[in-house]
Amino acid sequence: MKILIVDDSKVMRSIVKRTLRQAGFGNHDVVEAGNGSEGLERVAEHTPDLVLCDWNMPEMNGIEMLQELRGAGNEVKFGFVTSEGTAEMHQVAMDAGALFLITKPFTADDFEEKLSPVLVAA
Repeated sequence: MKILIVDDSKVMRSIVKRTLRQAGFGNHDVVEAGNGSEGLERVAEHTPDLVLCDWNMPEMNGIEMLQELRGAGNEVKFGFVTSEGTAEMHQVAMDAGALFLITKPFTADDFEEKLSPVLVAA
């Protein structure tokens, strides 16, 4: 299984990878991108099973990336890992087709809770 991590912070991408391992998902292949535009390229190149995406990024933000994917008919499993945790943003994410929203700071338990149903179904 392949997971794409999209975040403009290299440090945060590393933290997400580490947390995936701590949550028991370390056996998956991980691909990275630094913004939504790069994320779209990685989706086309690597056909990931799951995208973990930040919300606020330069060039193309996470919600724009998700909308672009869905507009092109791509139904890749998609969730946000972001500091944006308001009820309104959560609703915007779900309406756009996201499966979950994990709010920073997060724990391995948060990842296990949100990702287990998604990755088991993959």
